[in-house]
Amino acid sequence: MDAAPLNVAPGSLVRVRDADWLVTNASPTQDGLLVEVTGLSELVRDTRAAFYEHLDEIVPYDPRQTKVRADDSPKYRRSRLWLESTLRKTPIPLGEGKLSVSTQMLTDALGYQRSAVRKALSADNLRPRILLADTVGLGKTIEIGMILSELVRRGRGERILIVTPKHVLEQMQFEMWTRFALPFVRLDSVGIQRVRQKLPATRNPFSLYKRVIISMDTLKQDRYLNHLRKHQWDAVVIDESHNLTGSGTQNNALARVLAPNTEAMILASATPHNGNKESFAELIRLLEPTAVGPDGDINREALDRLVVRRHRHSPEVAREVGDDWVERKDLQHLLVDASLEEDAVAHELADVWLYPAAGSSPYSGENKGLFPWTLAKAYLSSPPALVESVKNRIRTLGEERTDAQQRERESLDRLLALAKDSAASPSAKLEQLVTYLKGIGVSKSSDMRAVVFSERVPTLLWLQQQLQTQLGLKPEQVAVLHGGLSDVEQQEVVESFKLSASPIRILVTGDIASEGVNLHAQCHELIHFDIPWSLIRIEQRNGRIDRYGQRHAPQITTLLLRPTHEKFVGDIRVLTKLVDRETEAHGALGDAGALMGSYSVAAEEKAVEAALIKGQSLEDLIPTPDSVASDADDPWLTFILDDADHHVDSTTEVTVTERISTGLFPSDAAYLAAALDEVFETPAASPGAGGVDWVDHQGYGLVELTPTDDLRQRLAVLPQTYLTDRRVVDDMKLAVTLTRAQASLKDAQNDKANNKGLWPEAHYLGPLHPVLDWAGDRTLARLGRDEVFAVRGDVHAPTVLVLGSLTNARGQVIATNLVAVTGTSIRPFADTAEAFDELGITPDRSNPAGVDGVDGVQELISAAVDAAEEHLRMTSDAAAQDVRRRVAEWSDRVDEWVDASEDLVQRVGVKERARRVREEAEIARTMLPARSLARPLLVIVPEEN
Repeated sequence: MDAAPLNVAPGSLVRVRDADWLVTNASPTQDGLLVEVTGLSELVRDTRAAFYEHLDEIVPYDPRQTKVRADDSPKYRRSRLWLESTLRKTPIPLGEGKLSVSTQMLTDALGYQRSAVRKALSADNLRPRILLADTVGLGKTIEIGMILSELVRRGRGERILIVTPKHVLEQMQFEMWTRFALPFVRLDSVGIQRVRQKLPATRNPFSLYKRVIISMDTLKQDRYLNHLRKHQWDAVVIDESHNLTGSGTQNNALARVLAPNTEAMILASATPHNGNKESFAELIRLLEPTAVGPDGDINREALDRLVVRRHRHSPEVAREVGDDWVERKDLQHLLVDASLEEDAVAHELADVWLYPAAGSSPYSGENKGLFPWTLAKAYLSSPPALVESVKNRIRTLGEERTDAQQRERESLDRLLALAKDSAASPSAKLEQLVTYLKGIGVSKSSDMRAVVFSERVPTLLWLQQQLQTQLGLKPEQVAVLHGGLSDVEQQEVVESFKLSASPIRILVTGDIASEGVNLHAQCHELIHFDIPWSLIRIEQRNGRIDRYGQRHAPQITTLLLRPTHEKFVGDIRVLTKLVDRETEAHGALGDAGALMGSYSVAAEEKAVEAALIKGQSLEDLIPTPDSVASDADDPWLTFILDDADHHVDSTTEVTVTERISTGLFPSDAAYLAAALDEVFETPAASPGAGGVDWVDHQGYGLVELTPTDDLRQRLAVLPQTYLTDRRVVDDMKLAVTLTRAQASLKDAQNDKANNKGLWPEAHYLGPLHPVLDWAGDRTLARLGRDEVFAVRGDVHAPTVLVLGSLTNARGQVIATNLVAVTGTSIRPFADTAEAFDELGITPDRSNPAGVDGVDGVQELISAAVDAAEEHLRMTSDAAAQDVRRRVAEWSDRVDEWVDASEDLVQRVGVKERARRVREEAEIARTMLPARSLARPLLVIVPEEN
């Protein structure tokens, strides 16, 4: 094993610039080894810093020189605090099979979600890389949070970037904080403005914040791309990642920059395949370049390793969701007879535009079959939508026209006059919508809510005004959401609709809300005012209310205008069948996109349009779910149809008790309370008197404290409105039980008088909470640097407990080894809880007085460290060999790929891909074992001492 120039690892102590520091992370960068630390000395206490090996002299403490100190605190509280704080700062091995913290968060931690986390962290992948392709509603955001929390506990989650659509920026930030206690800064337009005030334009904004949530639209701008090229991340998450496909697009360019610059990568999309084999291959290449051969063929074995995909009726999902995801009610179609004015428009459209006599089409542009159907879609949406479409075409024709354009203008004028008459008259479909909404109980004074979808902005604005008037609603009770709103406005509408206290009764929205938005908390009624000509889009819309956590049976309703023109009526039947087919696919396949096989909204719309033009039947266009067959040329289709392969095995599920714990404290809350007692001595005192106003509301599952300045600093990235409205920085309330935390979350959501938003008053004290991290830093700073405690325990002779760790060149912990050294005897332990229990280091052990004669056991330290290091070299060989084997397998795949590419190097893109593959090989080599470290944790002497 090659010795590294600087032997440091997370948890070790170093001296830099005449101050003592605790190492929290050590990783290689383009500028050398970067050592991230927390200050222990008086002048730097609680300060976080980072030092480069080549810029500063970083001197590690020699563990053999560790001093022994007697612990005279009640029940050995100081020892237990020092041990707990040290072990919390020590990453668990990256390849640890058990889940450590993700099952202890504010989630249901369902088995199918845990299996996705285990697959992401599996040793089968050299690095954590995964595509979460679960269908709509299964909780991909929860899976993302669980994976990230496990990476944080493994010391690989300091620098995280989450890229998501702009209308769900706050939703993602909210979920990461309330469920997983991971604070992220949200760089929406307001957040970016704040950064600009703090940093010069030339500075890298990502140097200011370690954990960032930002939209794709913002991040793909050139100035951010330039910064990203110089920035390394521990983990990158890209939500709705199907937007990355398409070589040459800005989104794809962004992904190509991010993929090689991050250790872990999580892509999430319910529709990752857009019908283009190459585009899907590009998505898989982002995760693992060798997963796609030089010829573009996707390795099926790699697909199984890199992709998780389940749906509502997958066995492992269906047996778990139960009453927390109520099945849909039967789909209902409301066919509405057109009014006289609407019928006149339909006949004009059909006779003149859609089905004209041969050679008599008025359209003067190219693609004569397409534009008439643009008019038809507008007509089926609303009279205002048709008026705008006709006006837009008239503006395109301009004032100077050819004879053909003049004839088209005359036809457009006739159609416009009829459309205006229709717009000025009562709308039959609108009247049906109003009747339906009244029938389900939507009113000014009721709690019933509904989501109404339409594709056209003129329709949205018209519906907003008409529904407000005809239902007697206040302006704030009918909200509209579309892409023309700013990111802040979009987020405000989405977050408001989730609140019981929200005034919104009807959300009128375009298809911007069909991706990523959760609308089920207060709503189970969804109406398609117009039908998108895409199964995928229908599925996405329905998934806004038909998702995990829905306690009421979702009702999906379509409104369809039925004119008297016979051919037009036939077209309406086709559109009706589209929605029916989505419902069939929802139950059978969980993926409506598989029916048409294009996996693209645009491609599906084009196919439906072409079928309508040709008069093609639905059965010719869209097969039934049971007639869809695997396609050898389409690995994705084979993947989603092959249940035996793509269903992750959940027979080996673990329960939520899987958490890796030391057993030194019965709970996180008990650890926090003990830390505050030790650090502040009188924590219940006011801050000015040396306390934090600590209050434990025993029996209520709630504690309170007033944050110190350094703790406020750790929370500053959270929304200022939340910090202010909930008085977090003045009086932080922490829920210390799951029951109380869930209640706090629901109270914020369901409080009728709530004017403080969705963020809860009391936040769950999960194992990764910044308060616990802060308490650990304070504890370590107070209890000493290069010291360990001596305590009494269940041993027959003085014993030294030593923790050994093996790390690679990337600073990742490969293996840990906990041993008790007694003379020449070494006793290994499987985990810390087992060790402390066997050695008698328990929360209830009394301490009559400090151990006498600690000088006599001081000499044991050096010998114990030597013995532990020798044991570590022997016992870590298996872990090291496993890493070497996986690196060798990776290298073999690289060699095979390179060999296969030699004859194809002239193909477009192959040379660039070969470069990326070789870079991956270099990364693999840095994962080989590089350094080891043994640290004494505790000296235990016999009880009779």
